[in-house]
Amino acid sequence: MIISSAADYREAARRKLPPFLFHYIDGGAYSEYTLRRNVEDLSLLALRQRVLGHVGEVDISATLLGEKASMPVAIAPVGLAGMCARRGEVQAARAAEKKGVPFTLSTVSVCPIEEVQGQVQKPIWFQLYVLKDRGFMRNALERAWAAGIRTLIFTVDMPVPGARYRDAHSGMSGPNGPLRRVLQAMTHPAWALDVGLLGKPHDLGNISTYRGTPTNLADYIGWLATNFDPSIGWSDLQWIRDFWKGPMVIKGILDPEDAREAVRFGADGLIVSNHGGRQLDGVLSSARALPAIADAVKGDISILADSGIRSGLDVVRMLAQGADGVLIGRAYAYALATAGQAGVENLLDIFAKEMKVAMTLTGARNLSEISADSLVQELGKPVLREG
Repeated sequence: MIISSAADYREAARRKLPPFLFHYIDGGAYSEYTLRRNVEDLSLLALRQRVLGHVGEVDISATLLGEKASMPVAIAPVGLAGMCARRGEVQAARAAEKKGVPFTLSTVSVCPIEEVQGQVQKPIWFQLYVLKDRGFMRNALERAWAAGIRTLIFTVDMPVPGARYRDAHSGMSGPNGPLRRVLQAMTHPAWALDVGLLGKPHDLGNISTYRGTPTNLADYIGWLATNFDPSIGWSDLQWIRDFWKGPMVIKGILDPEDAREAVRFGADGLIVSNHGGRQLDGVLSSARALPAIADAVKGDISILADSGIRSGLDVVRMLAQGADGVLIGRAYAYALATAGQAGVENLLDIFAKEMKVAMTLTGARNLSEISADSLVQELGKPVLREG
């Protein structure tokens, strides 16, 4: 099929992946209202077209958490991305490095920290969850630092797992899950060969390294279920701030007061995120939550955003809402599943081209010229703002 957008990659990934994997990536929590609003609310942000503005060459280069990047985009942490393609996290990290954007490795990646960082020259970013097993957290932090990683993304919006109905229906969880997954793999031969046979081991690399034994999908679900920690507060994170000497970013902020807490805590950045609509259904979309957070802490802390970003136009919209940069998750996972490293590289090229078109037609020569003035009220509707 012809690929010209993230939507095309989604359809290609749907065809190639076994259903349990596609729906794990594609799905959200409960009835998936927030999952849809993430995309829909961004689409409601009408860009303000300007003409004959002597725009000339457009510069989309950025600095994200002190790092130079070719554009204000980073690859988000996606659990089990290594199952999308053979050693998927390695392929995605190579693509990100080649295109000049940061790559973030998930705690629950298939490929362990050392394998991924060992395959690229530039330090990647590492994402860590709040877990009851502080020994695992310390082990992961120590291994990441020893590997040369300096930027930590600390996810705080998962003290309990969201209810993801699709997973039970797809075979990712629920009755006879292992058998259903095997049968699905048999009916998707391209994936079965590339990942199923040639992409082993299929365990959770970071957890297996810590436990000293392979951690398969069933073990992973059970281990996580017993390790979520709903009792943790800001003070409980201080040991991590004291340990980690590089940039530390708090991921999962939707409320301005929580953003102020992140500043008081001493975080270097925050990510406005609802976990891609995979946690609490019915909360604000990131696009709608972002302006109030920017009003509260802009200039005090780096502000990134994720959830719902499917194009370079969406990147421009998020910047106009107050973000300094964005992370893309599902969009890159679709591309990775479709064509591995080459797919992710092509997706990033598509995003860059879309950003340049949007900036040219809104009169922005560089990122500093993207602001709330880059948006216009649509049919009498206000620009998305809360408070």
